[in-house]
Amino acid sequence: MDRLLQGLRAAAEPTRLRIMALCSHGELTVSDLTNILNQSQPRVSRHLKLLVDAGLLERFREGAWAYYRLSETTETAELSHSLVDFVPVGDGVHSRDLERLQFVKRARADQAATFFRENAERWDKIRKLYIDDQSVESALIRTLSKAETRGLLDIGTGTGRILEIFGDSIERGVGIDLSHEMLSVARVNLEQQGLRNCHVRYGDMNDLPLDQESFDAVTFHLVLHYADDPSAAIKEAARFLNPGGRLVVVDFAPHEVEGLRDEHAHRWLGFDDEMIESWFAHAGLEPERPIRLPGDPLTVCVWPAVRSDAVVAGPGTTQTMAEVRV
Repeated sequence: MDRLLQGLRAAAEPTRLRIMALCSHGELTVSDLTNILNQSQPRVSRHLKLLVDAGLLERFREGAWAYYRLSETTETAELSHSLVDFVPVGDGVHSRDLERLQFVKRARADQAATFFRENAERWDKIRKLYIDDQSVESALIRTLSKAETRGLLDIGTGTGRILEIFGDSIERGVGIDLSHEMLSVARVNLEQQGLRNCHVRYGDMNDLPLDQESFDAVTFHLVLHYADDPSAAIKEAARFLNPGGRLVVVDFAPHEVEGLRDEHAHRWLGFDDEMIESWFAHAGLEPERPIRLPGDPLTVCVWPAVRSDAVVAGPGTTQTMAEVRV
């Protein structure tokens, strides 16, 4: 009851309700909100702190920036969404806020387009080495369609493409990446697709910025070859996978294209089945039959695994998922 009353008190102020309504349309920074609301940064920051403390908004740090979005994981998340639903669609103040929000989104889109354009040639060179992206994505879709997927965690999300593919069929999607530039591209792509149920966060695959969250599926899409310790990354991801959930690694089979190591910072020149399966076992995952997609000269493999009721917590130690969540 106390938490509910705190949430109601926090929302019962015009500017704070405007902020909540804006954050329901995507992740926004203090600077974004200052420009939209035409209010001072200290004032906007005070409003944001009250909303975060009440659990109506969530705050995610990304380098020097902090992004705010409507709460999804707190105990007052349902209240925050319900309150926003009561904001009149034709309200004059809210309509003006949304118009200004479009200017912010257009500026983001321009920055993302510039970054993508400057790097497109480099990415295209890699794509020419393996089978087309559509075939890879189709294999991933077939793999994850074997079980219901309500929540999806995409590690090394890049442009957010995997979240785009599954966005319409899941309740919630979270993408993690270490590149601020790629996160900017992903945010724009998700906004343009209208996928408010998906968002991205800055974070390391070895230390995921997640707290008491769980997912039905976790994907590593052409990213594990950048990892210093792929086994540790898989084990970290498996901690947030629901029992019966599926973790899928999409990456290259062993190859000898040294240019990918020298020019594109690949730490690993592909993986074989034994390596992947041993890392799955270390993380408490049961491997399933892989899918191979031969290309020239690179072969892409889709390695799926299922989470059992037990999760490996450390050397010689096993805990149930329920115990881990306590």
